[in-house]
Amino acid sequence: IKILMEKLIRTVEQTGIKEIAVAGGVSANSGLKESVTGMGEKYGWKVYFPALQFTTDNGAMIAMTGYFRFLAGQFDAQDTVPMARMIL
Repeated sequence: IKILMEKLIRTVEQTGIKEIAVAGGVSANSGLKESVTGMGEKYGWKVYFPALQFTTDNGAMIAMTGYFRFLAGQFDAQDTVPMARMIL
């Protein structure tokens, strides 16, 4: 959390942005939410966090993609090499 807060403060200082939205799985972290909200109050930022039920995790999205591929009979070979970024 400390590293993320340092980066957030530095980014706000460099850009002047005062509206902060946190999304994705990290937005479910109560410590992060408390830190960002506290800094928002201190520095006058508008801070936005989704409701806990909307704090999706990338792992869950990947699992759902795999599930639907399985149902569709789409399989890859065991020696398939994963790629972080696909070039189309």
